[in-house]
Amino acid sequence: MPELIGTIACALALIPAAARWLRVAQREHYLPGSTSRFAWRWWRSGPAAQAMAVIGLAAAGVAFGYPLVSLATAAVVIMGPPFLSLRGRTSPLAFTRRLRLLAAVWLSLQAIVIVVGVLVHRAAPMAALGACAVPLIVDIACAVLSPVERRLVRPYVTAARSRLAQVAPVVVAITGSFGKTSTKQHVAHLVAGSRTVVASPASFNNRAGLARAVNEQLAPGTDVFVAEMGTYKKGEIAELCRWCPPAIAVITAIGPVHLERFRTEDAIVVAKSEITERAHTVVLNVDDLRLRALADQLAATGTTSVVRCSATDTAADVSVVVADDRLSVYVAGAAIGTGVAPPTSVQPGNLACALAVAFALGVPHEVALGRIEGLPPVANRLASAPAPSGVWVIDDTFNSNPNGARAALAELGRRGITGRRVVVTPGMVELGSRQFEENRAFAEAATAVATDLVIVGETNRAALVAGSSSLHPHHVRTREEAVAWVRTTLGPGDAVLYENDLPDHYR
Repeated sequence: MPELIGTIACALALIPAAARWLRVAQREHYLPGSTSRFAWRWWRSGPAAQAMAVIGLAAAGVAFGYPLVSLATAAVVIMGPPFLSLRGRTSPLAFTRRLRLLAAVWLSLQAIVIVVGVLVHRAAPMAALGACAVPLIVDIACAVLSPVERRLVRPYVTAARSRLAQVAPVVVAITGSFGKTSTKQHVAHLVAGSRTVVASPASFNNRAGLARAVNEQLAPGTDVFVAEMGTYKKGEIAELCRWCPPAIAVITAIGPVHLERFRTEDAIVVAKSEITERAHTVVLNVDDLRLRALADQLAATGTTSVVRCSATDTAADVSVVVADDRLSVYVAGAAIGTGVAPPTSVQPGNLACALAVAFALGVPHEVALGRIEGLPPVANRLASAPAPSGVWVIDDTFNSNPNGARAALAELGRRGITGRRVVVTPGMVELGSRQFEENRAFAEAATAVATDLVIVGETNRAALVAGSSSLHPHHVRTREEAVAWVRTTLGPGDAVLYENDLPDHYR
């Protein structure tokens, strides 16, 4: 009877465990290893979590001699880790086809663990170990399904390849550690005045998403298709370019984004530069020294037309330089437009790349220049406006890189706010070994322009505190608490910068 009770309790504990860890897997794009990585972070995130983890694992071991002790493991799995919610505050579980398939495979693997326990007459302790290992087993299920998913997506990729061949648009492919979404939207707007253009929707930048964008949105008569291409590892962009080959390729920037996965920025350059392999024209932001070297390397082959873009060097092929809230556009060192007033959210390097694409597509200079002032703001990227309370709000919640964070602080300082200037942030993630230092440096830079720093969550709290001691930073657990603090504390004449936001599977 103790064996049965322990087994049933640990089996029931799988329900809340699945709600937590399948959601993490979904938020991390089903990448094998991601769920275990987050589980490791959560279970060692504080004394209470660590104590619970020790109790749960120890109870599972003791259960081999005393099956009823497995109840302690079940209790730990049901309750923890502390503060990782079941439903998800910012990212509830979405029961997609892929999630349902993952859940079925995961549950089958969990069942195998219990069946093995029954066969060796150790059902309760084996069920307890299986309950402790839910994140690992979710990752195993992700790995098992990875080739299956590729096979399931293959018909859609084949259809997208055919659609591209039939419509025959000029394909513009854009990648970069940051700035690719903004540049994509700038290109679409600048070109739309002269040619029919379709851009892939936000976040549709992987194999399945890009195929879906082509199949659902690429209509006959489309002249230009602008495709955003993202990557988490070497070879992914090359695979995208095999069936969606770009005539024009753009790399906006190289930075430490996803450094946790790539390990080095040189590896990021290698992965991003795959986008250039089939392109006739390559547009590169040469303010980045790595991209400057890549430009020289490509130009030396003599097979690719390289367009160098810059936000500082007016001798570049295309440059956009900002002074006194006005921008000037240069082509090969000659000014073709001065005194243009762009939206505040526009980054000059991104705009320079977008203009280079427009010019390469044959858009006349005067037409492209005439459309700059009408560039629509990119949602959640340096979008600013006054709130009904009179507080000036800068929304930069979709930016999570050091360059973007510095630009956001500059925007906060540029506003000339006479009241309080508040920065609300959870910091930046996926920066690998540089994460602590980059967040510390960001907080230190914030002290030059902000009067208050509100730190959201625990993920980067230590680094942000280390860099902002002079501000006496406030700490809240969730973004909602931060917004409530802002609403009750700030008033007319004040400003707040919301810099980055993290889904709630980050602590």
